[in-house]
Amino acid sequence: MKKTILIIGFLFVGILGFSQETETKYDENLAKSLNAEPNGMKKYVFCLLKTGTKTTASKEETQKLFEGHMANISKLAKEGKLVVAGPFMKNDRNYRGIYIFNVETVEEAQKLVATDPAIQAKLLEAELTPWYSSAALQETVKIHEKISKKKM
Repeated sequence: MKKTILIIGFLFVGILGFSQETETKYDENLAKSLNAEPNGMKKYVFCLLKTGTKTTASKEETQKLFEGHMANISKLAKEGKLVVAGPFMKNDRNYRGIYIFNVETVEEAQKLVATDPAIQAKLLEAELTPWYSSAALQETVKIHEKISKKKM
């Protein structure tokens, strides 16, 4: 019985300590710098990259276009226009990857996807839609740089 009470006491103290550590502390300056709405959210544009219509590109041409694609991703991320990008694993839907653009309108995002050599060459096709998510996503690039040994 004493052992049970002791275990319950430790669990209670652990839970109490955990709840205190997870309290959020609003940072007004950070929220403003990220253009966060009062709920911490903001508008983005979500881009689904699909296999394009060009299927006759040579291996060398495809490699060159995808090198340009990766360089463009890095450029847009450094400019703060692209907050998340990444490929999908093999799938049966022709989904190739995603972009999340740090812009408010599809029209702005269309101008950005137009700078991608793989999209220009029709190896990839971009489907754009407005999206609403945490303003903190903009910090992803900074955090990624801290955890990646290999530069993209």
